[in-house]
Amino acid sequence: MLYLIGGASRSGKSMISRRLLEEKGIPYLPLDAIVMGFANGMPECGIHDKLFPNEIARRMWEFVKALCENLIYLGKDYVVEGEAILPENAKDLLRAHENNMKACFLGYCETTPEQKVREIKTHKLDLDDWLLKESDAYISDHVANMIEHSKFLREECKTHAIPYFDVSQDFNPAINKVFCDLLNQR
Repeated sequence: MLYLIGGASRSGKSMISRRLLEEKGIPYLPLDAIVMGFANGMPECGIHDKLFPNEIARRMWEFVKALCENLIYLGKDYVVEGEAILPENAKDLLRAHENNMKACFLGYCETTPEQKVREIKTHKLDLDDWLLKESDAYISDHVANMIEHSKFLREECKTHAIPYFDVSQDFNPAINKVFCDLLNQR
């Protein structure tokens, strides 16, 4: 099974992926690493982390699609996660591989930038958190953009009948629900 987890920055995609690895032994590929590979290794491709997620996803989709199809062909469980996925693209892949693939998107539409910034500062990903090295104004602007991106994802998921999970409230229980839904556990 290929698990495709898309969504806004700081919505819990990596947490779910790490949990799938730790508890179920399912390896994951963070698309952020591929974006940075393009940005630092092949800048002429024009793919870099300063682009809005929609633009990164559009530029990378053919690559990501081919990668996902190859992982499905290999017949083992994998997780591909990151911002560089859009519901409109994932829908065709899901239809073509419905028995071998699950997808969902995460976001936070029902929060304020101030609330999300407090949450980010309280629940650090790790000691070397790139976002926390930025100014408060930068973090707030980033979060405001991700709230808007979350709204876009929520609507696109409705349009394409792909599960969307809002993690604005009760973050840890929301992440647990996504994990259980992906594995069809309750």
